[in-house]
Amino acid sequence: MKAKIGFVAILILLTTCSKQTNNYKRVTEDPVFIHRSIKTVTDRIVHDIFSPPVASRIYAYVSVAGYEAGRHADPNLVSLGGQLNGLADVPQPETQAEYAWGLAATQAVLATVKAFIFTEAVLLDFHEDILQEYRQAGIPQDVFDRSVAYGNKVAAHIIAWSSKDNYKQSRSFPKYSIQQSPSTWKPTPPAYMDAVEPHWNKIRTFAIDSASQFRCSPPPAFSQNKNSEFFKIAKEVYDVGKNLSEEQEGIARFWDCNPFVMNVRGHVMYATKKISPGGHWMNIVRVASKTANAKLGTVVEAYVYTALCLADGFIACWDEKYRSLLVRPETFINENIDPNWTPLLQTPPFPEYISGHSVISAAAATGLTHVFGDNFAFTDSTEVEFRLGVRSFKSFNDASGEAAVSRLYGGIHYRQACEVGTAMGTAVGTFISANIHTRRQQ
Repeated sequence: MKAKIGFVAILILLTTCSKQTNNYKRVTEDPVFIHRSIKTVTDRIVHDIFSPPVASRIYAYVSVAGYEAGRHADPNLVSLGGQLNGLADVPQPETQAEYAWGLAATQAVLATVKAFIFTEAVLLDFHEDILQEYRQAGIPQDVFDRSVAYGNKVAAHIIAWSSKDNYKQSRSFPKYSIQQSPSTWKPTPPAYMDAVEPHWNKIRTFAIDSASQFRCSPPPAFSQNKNSEFFKIAKEVYDVGKNLSEEQEGIARFWDCNPFVMNVRGHVMYATKKISPGGHWMNIVRVASKTANAKLGTVVEAYVYTALCLADGFIACWDEKYRSLLVRPETFINENIDPNWTPLLQTPPFPEYISGHSVISAAAATGLTHVFGDNFAFTDSTEVEFRLGVRSFKSFNDASGEAAVSRLYGGIHYRQACEVGTAMGTAVGTFISANIHTRRQQ
């Protein structure tokens, strides 16, 4: 009888231990912690008011860190060391040792982003809460410690890599000097802000060969003649803006993604903080991952492809912006067509050609298509927190096409800037998808 009782007790103990083991492994392989961590990165970017190009740089380094630590959850994923520009071999985990890969990836993300933001206190609180949730999952202490330590090693490696991309040096480069030619960009109301990141093409690219690798055709020749092509494209912006349908206005507002909108009320001016274009697409990664019920390996893969496409897309786009230096529709229309016209959206503080949102949206859509496939239908809820509802799309390219035309509807870009921008973004995304390999080659 005693032997029987002892056998039952051992069986119960083994069953309990098995359930605890399965529970902590299930928790540590759940990508929800990565999604929450990237969302916290976005929240810090919004709060600290990083410009869209700078935000894309943060997303890229954070996502590479998360990928390198989390890729081990899928044996088919390979390191990006030696593939990305300047990235040396990334530290590897101990062989034959147990890790919680979701925890390692989360640690890598949160340890990396600390080097890039200002409001670290809020991030530290979130980080401790996340670690506590992992502890409560019952992860053995040695596995917990080993996973956190590995995440820290990866983060240190990525931060060291980031320090050599010329970003710090660019902080002391001269500001953009306003030119007097009527064809060139001038600061726009209401804040008349300085030009954003005029030297961004000097930042080290991540995957593409150089900032000018996908150099596009120049914009139409500037002219104030009413019969010229340039006057006609400006007139189109004016006419579209004065006759927007409810749907077109909704599209423009949904994709606005201006991280720093200035509001003027009498003598008072204050800013409204919103998500950047890159942040919008990083959130689409979360939406797509949940729609596909993607596992941890695929999730970190999707984030890294998207972030690399965004970062190199901004570098390539900004190279063209500060080569063309083209005047914005708002300025041209006010000086040549209607002095009282204002665009639906607030004009961002940098040259017009080409459309940044068009470039990075097409690039990100191409990267996401590479991971999840074409004709991937999803409902984008990114802007719900900004009181703008949801929009549904048949594919990532469908969404990027709408993002591009939204700039025409919003009155901040000529049509050509959107079309040429889409072509450039597609080229950037295609190059990255073809040349940066996350999976073992057959």
